[in-house]
Amino acid sequence: MKKKLSALASLLLMVLTMHAQSEPEYRMEIGAGAGLTTYVGDLNGNLLHDMKPTGDIVARYKLNPRMAWNLNIGATQLKGSSKNSESWLPDLEERPINFKTSLYDVQIRYEYNFWAFGTGREYHGARPFTPFLTLGLGFTIADAKLTQQDSENRKESSFALQMPIGIGVKYKLADRLNLTAEWVMHFTGTDKLDGLHDPYGIRSQGLFKNTDGYSTLQLSLTYEFWERCRTCHNDRE
Repeated sequence: MKKKLSALASLLLMVLTMHAQSEPEYRMEIGAGAGLTTYVGDLNGNLLHDMKPTGDIVARYKLNPRMAWNLNIGATQLKGSSKNSESWLPDLEERPINFKTSLYDVQIRYEYNFWAFGTGREYHGARPFTPFLTLGLGFTIADAKLTQQDSENRKESSFALQMPIGIGVKYKLADRLNLTAEWVMHFTGTDKLDGLHDPYGIRSQGLFKNTDGYSTLQLSLTYEFWERCRTCHNDRE
């Protein structure tokens, strides 16, 4: 009896293993995201103030269940006022200034999953949920419109490199459908996202010294495609 049970268990394990190995793996994901963006600069230091809607197109190339490259193309709007600034701006004390910026960006980011991400059938040990870290490079295009008391409206355009750094979580809604929630801080190489350039007289430099930035809180939905070749080298080999 014991031998029969052992043989039956071995057969069942073999069937399950063959079924798991027959599950397809996919290289690519494509989808869209939506969320909120906040300007962070001379006129605002609060990540929750004046949040504006944002939208992204998302494409992800999966290197393996733990790593991926992510391409994001997004558009949003930034808004702020010197009235809300916690810093003292002597030139704007008597004549406050408001700005509204249309912003577009392109980012290429590397993602590292804390756990192998998947259904668990296509890759042994994969989980349908994982936190992750992301880091990358990109560029930002901004068109700012400034309004000041007793002054003509003016515009300021800028183009700058950016470094996005963030954290998030991924959840598999279905075999080929993934939901991602992430928070990303975008450090830029310009102090002109708000249309003001070096209001303190301190020269902006690089991605971190006296430059503007913005943070994004976003949900995205992606669909997997481009089945990985089973006869080629893969993650199991």
